[in-house]
Amino acid sequence: MNTLLYRRRRLTNWINMSIAVLMTVFGIFWVVWILWTTLRYGLPAMNWALFTQDTPAPGADGGGLRNAFVGSLLLLGMAVLIGTPVGVLAGTWLGEFAVKHRLGAIVRFLNDILLSAPSIVIGLFAYAIVVDPMGHFSAFSGGIALTLILIPVVVRTTDEMLRLVPGSLREAAIALGTPYWKVITHITWRAASTGILTGIILGVARISGETAPLLFTALNNQYFSLDVNHAMANLPVVIFNFAMSPYANWQQMAWAGAFVAMVFILLLSAGSRWLLRRRGEKS
Repeated sequence: MNTLLYRRRRLTNWINMSIAVLMTVFGIFWVVWILWTTLRYGLPAMNWALFTQDTPAPGADGGGLRNAFVGSLLLLGMAVLIGTPVGVLAGTWLGEFAVKHRLGAIVRFLNDILLSAPSIVIGLFAYAIVVDPMGHFSAFSGGIALTLILIPVVVRTTDEMLRLVPGSLREAAIALGTPYWKVITHITWRAASTGILTGIILGVARISGETAPLLFTALNNQYFSLDVNHAMANLPVVIFNFAMSPYANWQQMAWAGAFVAMVFILLLSAGSRWLLRRRGEKS
């Protein structure tokens, strides 16, 4: 009886492990295929003019993606400048003051809903509250849309990282008469700084490839512009437009832009992994 039970458990374990390995290989296969395809078509299209010239007219030769690169950096900068303080402060309230509070549970639930909301819905919302009242597309509205996607990522990460800080650190500081705002800013934030920074980096990686929200907000601009009150070129929308076009030059630049975006996201992901590993070594 024991032998039959042992064999059945061995068989069940082998089946489950085989399925897990197959699913892992299946997922890795598609990731490698995507990376290889982007590398295969994007790397040959790379040239210096890509970073020094603006997007060309339809059917024209040459050109680059300078305006799209600069526009994307401005949009990301606005999102980080607005979303990071809001996300960190909201996550601090959840992790420090509302750990077991009913309102905190409600806020976490709503934040999780916003975290998983389709980006096109965020774009429509930003269109309704910013673009429609202003009467025109703008980089500012695009930054607001990306901010709304970044905030829940930062809130969730900050909340989780602060709850991982040992309570003994807070108790020791309070016992010495330290005001609670100093406990947060000088102790808990410092102890969780690596994890919070990692969450911000992952949030930037998340929003750097978003296209749908920008189609409803920043739209696009063929020319170089730093005016955030008007439509602005950005890499995701340019890649979308160029990839769908019938022009070979535009298609090549779309692959080059996709390659640059992929390298940027990979660097951000690698940086977050390095920060987490460094934190683990220190602890």
